[in-house]
Amino acid sequence: MREVGIVGVGHTKFGKTDQDFLTMLGEAALLCLDDAGVAPGPGAGIDQVLVASVGGGMVNRISASASALVDTLHLCPAMAECVENGPASGASAVKLGYMAIASGMCDCVLVVGGEKMNGKGGAAATDFVSTMLHPEAEYAYGLTLTAFVAMFTRLIMEKYGVTAEDMARVAVKNHENAMHNPDAQLHKRVTLEELTEGPDLERKNPLVADPLRRYDMCPMSDGAAAVLLCAMERAERFVKPPVRIAGIGQATDTHVVANRAVPTDLLAVRLAAQRAYAMAGLGPEDMDVAELHDAFQILEIVESEEVGFFPRGEGHLAVRRGDTALGGRIPINPSGGLKAKGHPLGATGVSQVVEIVRQLRREAGVRQVEGAKAGLCVNFGGFGNNVVATVLTRA
Repeated sequence: MREVGIVGVGHTKFGKTDQDFLTMLGEAALLCLDDAGVAPGPGAGIDQVLVASVGGGMVNRISASASALVDTLHLCPAMAECVENGPASGASAVKLGYMAIASGMCDCVLVVGGEKMNGKGGAAATDFVSTMLHPEAEYAYGLTLTAFVAMFTRLIMEKYGVTAEDMARVAVKNHENAMHNPDAQLHKRVTLEELTEGPDLERKNPLVADPLRRYDMCPMSDGAAAVLLCAMERAERFVKPPVRIAGIGQATDTHVVANRAVPTDLLAVRLAAQRAYAMAGLGPEDMDVAELHDAFQILEIVESEEVGFFPRGEGHLAVRRGDTALGGRIPINPSGGLKAKGHPLGATGVSQVVEIVRQLRREAGVRQVEGAKAGLCVNFGGFGNNVVATVLTRA
């Protein structure tokens, strides 16, 4: 197989936008092409365009958005396809772009992930996200992702001694990181005290699904991100040195969460990471920085264990020690994570890759992890029933 690198990245500001869905995708794509030093049009030499989105058709009423984006950017006759894999859509699209180049079918692939989730109301968004649950065994009974995570969190608390303060510490860290990311949705510092105590707690950080409070989960977000993939032997025509995609792993777990043998395990996270490490010829000890899928703060803690950074049941202790903060042993979510950077579903996996590329290029500014040579992304789909892990290294 041919080696594949990333030669351009683009990222819109996450949050709430008045842009329509296609315009948002186009902005991220143009920023990416500009970063790579190429102009849109047939001369860009792009063989394939992949668009990752969960709700482009369902929420925004725009189907076949990849074809529309190719035409908008004057990239015809490039191949165009849409990728939908729940919240793991973005990383899945990157994986498919990698496969197209590694196989020799393409030399250059543009991957764009995006979602426009605001404007329909909170209840509609909750229902939209919940459709990824099992239609008969879960969704039909009114279960939501938030309800599942609340039950999962309670089990983790009882089994390993994780506290509400531990989850709040993750939120405090990620909000602080987001202060240094101009693309982040939430530029607001928070303290442990205001998230966990005081007479105004129910106003500032109300319960959503016991034991989860508002700051234990990500906001609803619009936004898009893009990466330009290229065969390493063709990368010299771009203005910046490539960042190598060293390993990609993917795994699934049972769709019905109640059927899992150990309900506190995230087996697909563990297997996806192991496969990505094996492909890269590296291990968790070689990672300098990570972007983990923290749609809920308990997930960052548990994922940090499943990917091998910390022993089982000790991820929360690492947070207490500051191991996952900037300057710590393994900084996690320097971008602000889904918690504060935002979580436009289809964009998230691509956005994670963008952050690690910027870290490895030494372009992350105040949030730069010094000396970073390798990084891990984990894009979590459903309730851990489809997970993609990606290892990136400096070329």
